[in-house]
Formats: sequence, C-alpha cells, structure tokens
Amino acid sequence: MATPLTDQEKRKQISVRGIAGLGDVAEIKKSFNRHLHFTLVKDRNVATPRDYFFALAHTVRDHLVGRWIRTQQYYYEKDPKRIHYLSLEFYMGRTLQNTMINLGLQNACDEAIYQLGLDLEELEEIEEDAGLGNGGLGRLAACFLDSMASLGLAAYGYGIRYEFGIFNQKISNGWQVEEADDWLRYGNPWEKARPEYMLPVHFYGRVEHDGEGVKWVDTQIVLAMPYDTPIPGYKNNTVNTMRLWSAKAPNDFNLQEFNVGDYIEAVLDRNLAENISRVLYPNDNFFEGKELRLKQEYFVVAATLQDIIRRFKSSKFGCRDPVRTSFETFPEKVAVQLNDTHPALAIPELMRILVDVEKLDWDKAWEVTVQTCAYTNHTVLPEALERWPVHMFEKLLPRHLQVIYEINRRHLERIAALYPGDTGRLQRMSLIEEGDPKRVNMAHLCVVGSHAVNGVARIHSDIVKATVFKDFHDVEPEKFQNKTNGITPRRWLLLCNPGLADILAEKIGEDFLTDLFQLKKLLNFVDDEAFIRDVAKVKQENKQKFAAYLEKEYKVKINPESIFDIQVKRIHEYKRQLLNCLHIITFYNRIKKDPKKPFVPRTIMIGGKAAPGYHMAKMIIRLITAIGQVVNNDPVVGDRLKVIFLENYRVSLAEKVVPAADLSEQISTAGTEASGTGNMKFMLNGALTIGTMDGANVEMAEEAGEENLFIFGMRVEDVEEMDRKGYNAMEYYDRIPELRQVIEQIRSGYFSPREPELFKDVVNMLLNHDRFKVFADYEAYISCQEKVNDLYRNPKEWTRKVIHNIAGSGKFSSDRTISEYAREIWGWSPPT
Repeated sequence: MATPLTDQEKRKQISVRGIAGLGDVAEIKKSFNRHLHFTLVKDRNVATPRDYFFALAHTVRDHLVGRWIRTQQYYYEKDPKRIHYLSLEFYMGRTLQNTMINLGLQNACDEAIYQLGLDLEELEEIEEDAGLGNGGLGRLAACFLDSMASLGLAAYGYGIRYEFGIFNQKISNGWQVEEADDWLRYGNPWEKARPEYMLPVHFYGRVEHDGEGVKWVDTQIVLAMPYDTPIPGYKNNTVNTMRLWSAKAPNDFNLQEFNVGDYIEAVLDRNLAENISRVLYPNDNFFEGKELRLKQEYFVVAATLQDIIRRFKSSKFGCRDPVRTSFETFPEKVAVQLNDTHPALAIPELMRILVDVEKLDWDKAWEVTVQTCAYTNHTVLPEALERWPVHMFEKLLPRHLQVIYEINRRHLERIAALYPGDTGRLQRMSLIEEGDPKRVNMAHLCVVGSHAVNGVARIHSDIVKATVFKDFHDVEPEKFQNKTNGITPRRWLLLCNPGLADILAEKIGEDFLTDLFQLKKLLNFVDDEAFIRDVAKVKQENKQKFAAYLEKEYKVKINPESIFDIQVKRIHEYKRQLLNCLHIITFYNRIKKDPKKPFVPRTIMIGGKAAPGYHMAKMIIRLITAIGQVVNNDPVVGDRLKVIFLENYRVSLAEKVVPAADLSEQISTAGTEASGTGNMKFMLNGALTIGTMDGANVEMAEEAGEENLFIFGMRVEDVEEMDRKGYNAMEYYDRIPELRQVIEQIRSGYFSPREPELFKDVVNMLLNHDRFKVFADYEAYISCQEKVNDLYRNPKEWTRKVIHNIAGSGKFSSDRTISEYAREIWGWSPPT
C-alpha cells in the first residue's frame, strides 16, 4: 500500500498553480532569507511564524512592484478611459495566496518554503483578513477589482482605510459578542502610504455669495491620506490600484487664535477629525442615519473626485498641452461607478467643483456629471434606503444641500412639464421627502444624476423598474439596465478548491480560469464514470479536511459521510435562517418519533454575523446555538443530526466552507435578495442549491436546468398576491401539526429549559408580524428537503447533478459581469 501523499506533495501535482522552475525557487529562497534577516537584525534573533509570514509577503510583494509601476506608466502614456469604482466597502480577505496565484508563483513559493523546512499553508493562516466590508456588497467590490485587473481595464477602487473592519464575532454562552478587529496591529505588508497625494476635505462652514459666484467658507479641514494596494490581474502583468483614504488632522487643527491657552486639549482633539476613518459601520441592508457615517460618505467622495480631476488635468492626452483645462472630454476619459447610494454625494460634489471652482455653467456641468456617473442599486428593502435628514446636511455640507435643491428644482420642473397637474407623481419623484424631519432621498439623487442605473440580477432589475423606481423608469426607460453579479473564479475556485480546479483542467484545459463559460464542456462528461468518481472524491476530501479543521479549532466531531448542509451569510430576517431552524427541529422530531428509521445523516452548519444593534438577528443566533445544545447532546439522535454555528464567518472561513458543502441554503423570501453571490460560490464548487426563485437563483436554475436545483416555495407573484390578501401565520400554525409542535417547543422552553421565556420575541414575531412569511414556505421547504435526502441516497445521480451545476456556472464569473459594465455602461474599449 503506497503511503498517502502529504498536503505539500498533493499541492505540487496541481499544474494550475504554476510551474516551480528551479531558478524561481532559488530566487525566492534568497529573497525570503534577505527579508527575514532584515526583520530579525532589527528586533530579535529568533524567528516566529509571523516573521516567516512577513518575509514571504515581502518576497511576493517584490514581484508585484515592477509590474505595478509599469502598468501605471502605461496608463499615463496611453491615457485610456479610466474606471473609478467608488465603494464604502471592499471586503478583500487575505492577499498572499491570491497574489501568488495571479503572478503564477504559487508552486515556486510552495517549493521554496518547503525546502526551507516551513509549511506554506501554515504561513497563509497567519495573515489577517482585510475585513473592510459587511457582506455581499463589499465582497462584490473585491471580486470586481480582480476582474477589472484581469481584463486589463484601467481601473481604480476608491474607498476608506478603516482602522477597524467588521467586528470579530465570538459566541459566549450561545450569544454573539463583538470584539474590535484590530487588523493593522502587526502592519499591512500590501499597502503603500502616499503622503505626497494627501488632499484636504472640508466640512461645516457656510455659503457666501459674492461677485465671482459662490464660496463655501469657514470650513473645518480634514486631510485625506491615500494608501495604495496593488491589484494584480491573473497572469497578464497588469497591476491596478485600490486607493483607500485615511483621515488625518491638519497640524493647526484646533490651534487657531480662539484656542490660545489649551494646547494639550487641542492636540488631543485631533482624534475628532481622525475618527472619520476609524471604524466600518457594521450594518448590512440597514440605514442608520448617524452623522459620522455621512462624514465618511463625503470624505471618500471629496478626496476621490479631487484625485480624479488632478489625474484628468495632468494626463498626456496625446497633446503638448501640459494641463487639460476643458471639461468637455471629461466623460470620455472618466467613469465613476457608485456602489449603492453610499457614495451618492459624488453627484453634488462634482457639480460643486464644476460650477463653483471650474466655473462651468450649470447645464454643461450637469451634462458632464450625468455622463460620468452611473449607479448600482443593491436592495429594495425600504429600511436599507438612505434618507438623510436635511438639517444634518445643512450643518455638515451646506453648499451640497443648495446644489441638491437646485438639481431637484430642475428635475421637478421637467417632470411637471411631462405630467401637468400630477402632483402625486412630483411628490413621489422628489429628491426631498417632506415630513418631520425633511429628508434627502439618496437613491432618487443617484437615479437623476446618473446616465445608467442597474440592478444586480435579472429579477431584481425587473423589480426595481416595476416598484422602487417605477416613476423614473416611465420617464427614462433607457437608463435602466441589469448586470447580474458574478464572483472571481481565481479566488473562488483555483485558490479555495485546487483539487477541483485540477480535475476540471485535466478534462477541459486551463482556459476556463479566464473564460468560465468553457465549463459548459463538462456536459460531455456527465456520464463519464471516472469523472463522476473524481468529482465525488474531491468533494469527500474537502469535507474531510473541513471536518478536521472544525475538530482542531472548535473541538466538535462531525460525520464526514453526512450531508454538509450549509447556510452562511449575514443574519437577517429576510434571509430566513429561521426557516432553516424550523427544518432542523422538524427533522429532530422525526428522528425522536421513529429512531429505528434509516434517516440520511446531516450536519447543518449556519454561520454569519448579526449587526450589533439588530435584536432579532441576535436572538436568531441564540436560537441556533440553543437548538445545537439540545440536538447534539441527545443520545437518541447520535450522529444522524448535528447542528453547528460557524463562529466569525468571514472571507477566509468561506474559502474553507464553500468547497466542503453538499447543500447550499438560499432560502430568502422571493423578491428580497437582490442577487446573492454566495449562491454562485457554492454552485461553482460542487454543492447543490436548495432555494427559492429569488435573486440570481433564478438565473442559476436557468443555466444549470431547474431539475438540477432544489427549487421550492412562493414565487414573487405569489408573495405579491399574499400581500394583497394578507398573510396569516396562524392559518399555517393551525393546519400543520408538525409546524405547531416545533413552535410550541420553542415557545415552551424545550430548547432553553433554564429560561423558558427566552424565545418569546421570536415566536411572537413569527406568529404576529413576520414580514418575510416563514410559515408560508414551511411545507414546501420540508418536502423539498425530503427530495434532497432521496437524491443523496443515490451518490452517482447526486454527482451528475453536481456536474450539471458546475457546467452551468460559467455565467456567474465576475469577468462576464465586468465585461458588460465596460461595454454597456462605461463605454470602454481597449486602448489602441
């Protein structure tokens, strides 16, 4: 019997990770030792694993720098149209492995590190996640940066360098506890501070009208310091830039003449300015109207637009003119994409610069602004839409409020001309919502001030046109588009699932990594016994590896033969983790009722963070952990059912979970999940989906064949019909005995015997004010889960469906998404 291969030997055989040439390996070892020596000479004489990580990170970074400089030089020479992706979130995760892969260095580094007596995977585990995002919106931005670089677009990501990213989640006595994410504690090897490009940002003050026009005066100044992170394309020598701004107080901050005596106090007050980039707001799909958040939104926009205009004015532009003065060509050279309404202030800020500073007349400035900006909508949930109180604007950004009022005046004048006497329509379409307090509707500002508005999956884009922006679509239907989200196959296949990437490459070659539609070729092998075996084997190995990880990190033992049934995403009522809980308890009750029956064993894993102020989401976590306590310790159940809450779900944990999943739970109420992107990761990595016809699930079913997904529950039309009739939870409670039993168990304290009342809020919500109609889909969900069990009993048929899913996942590459943005929104064509 041959000795089993070590992880390192296995990795060595994976061709898609690059060839480890002898020269490369020797060069990397030399560089690594040089960096390590430099680190140690300074500080200590004994190296820690962290020292080894930094030595390797700096070695890999060295390989980026030349390409980075050359790429930026090339853009300066050729002056292509530049794309600026503005986002308050970039959920990047770890950088080391992704950089090695995109540079084609992974196997060379693996071999070099191995020869030095170290383990690459161990070093990779030391890196902190860059958790500068909440969930889908921030991770989408990260995938887009990867695709823009891999497609060779002259693109820049612009955001905030939060000192503290999304909190780390600890589970203590079943409850979520937040702790600060001090991700910069040991330094960030991937960023480069650029103090030479520091820019001033103004707040507060007042507006003065004089002979020369309008001036915004007596402002407080905060400096924006840029930190640049290289974004390498996949094996194409392109390296783009993500520029994140950090807030810095100017040296004279609070030391002006009126503050003579208190020098110490004034220096301490610098924190007030620098707090702007201190922490990421941890809300997903929820608007909390805090002044500090509005400051963050203006801070990133003001710094970014100055940067864009500086670059526009100084670029070569094929003429001897050292400075561009005319803004006529601005939209031909500059695209600004607004990732949700968070950077919406780009619209009034660009208008302010063009009118007040550059002295363009209003109509010309407006034309330039609209042609430059485009807006991506990410949600139709009313509680997520940004509506800022006018009084907050008046205080913080007085000139911008005036600009918004003028935009609104002209906008409403146009609507009134089109629809004489239709005051209801004017009210609905206004950028200003009357009421107490009056508010600025940022989504309306974005729609009016952009030349393109897109949703993020076909069904979502249709809902946007039919509901939230219906009045706007009536006036300018050509403005509205769909751009179905995607994920980068480099991180979400090659990096996280090299075993699968390798057997795919064996069958169809490596080109699918840059043209994911090639996965369609796998349909030729859907009946190939050997391939079916290989796919199943890779999945089993991934499950075993993840089971070992859980045992090591969380001391829980799970059955790797069971169905790995996984729901990982932010905790939110609309995502219906509660529906999953109802199924768990139903399954538990069935085992208890008939313990001799041969049930298909399951390990149900749920993970995700709850916003710290979201009471119901925190109660949902508490319920999941409580159910786990009971189920996992019931000897009658044994290892047929285990329930695990995955603590601190984040990008680096997703990279481990996704390849190990058998079943992906995508069970939001139809019409609430704009797209979802986790759904795509699971599909690409060989899990089957149980889900509603919501978000991108609809298109996944279309691509893979609906018969290859487990689709259940109400469609959007059914939900609308139920809203008209009225949803009555009691009707289901009274009619369905199994559901009634489950609710009574939660209500009576079966899962919280020491605190029988613990879950009364949850039960009360489900019975009396459940906006997301959990009970209405309960029966369909339970019977769909039975179909899952039936299929899992037939491993070959299960795996054939898996292959259909992988083969159908080509559409969901972010390369395809970005190509569509480039062609249909940014008007980008490759430089000649």
